[in-house]
Amino acid sequence: MRKPSLLIVLCIGVALLSPFTKERSEAMAKERSGVVTFLGKPVTLLGEEVKIGEKAPYFTVLDVSLQPFAFSKTQGRVRVISSVPSLDTPVCDAQTRRFNEEASRFSNVEILTISMDLPFAQKRFCQQAGVDNLKTLSDHRDASFGLAYGVLIKELRLDARAVFIVDTDDTVRYVEYVKEISNPPDYEAALKALRALVP
Repeated sequence: MRKPSLLIVLCIGVALLSPFTKERSEAMAKERSGVVTFLGKPVTLLGEEVKIGEKAPYFTVLDVSLQPFAFSKTQGRVRVISSVPSLDTPVCDAQTRRFNEEASRFSNVEILTISMDLPFAQKRFCQQAGVDNLKTLSDHRDASFGLAYGVLIKELRLDARAVFIVDTDDTVRYVEYVKEISNPPDYEAALKALRALVP
């Protein structure tokens, strides 16, 4: 009987360990307390704070077709990243609709709405809400975005409300971690920063 090749053994090992790797990465992530609140109570964010002037961290999430979507695919365009806890809540719904509306006013801008919702729920939301000018992406599988941008809420395993704008050279040009997660972001400040990049 042929012995399994080392490559097959390694592949099986990686597949078995991947859930533990995900949990380990979340457990080892930097914790930031007192940055934001949820319904008035402080929560803990996992991951490093993203700052203006830094290079935008890369991440991989899932699109509504369950396909991996790498942030690196959007290089060469201005990007608005709208982070929301769940599309099934009124403020997240309104935030996504607002950025969808604004998307039609800008050329060469990619708007990404990212949440922990499953891709199926995101697809249903977009169909029902008529959202078709931006991409909704799911961070549910690995929390890759949440950890990379420091928005993963430890207590809830949801992504906090935030807005990031990244220029064509992958430099972060605007950051807002919304202080109270149940409040909307500062749309006017974000749009002003966007207009400075895309007149």
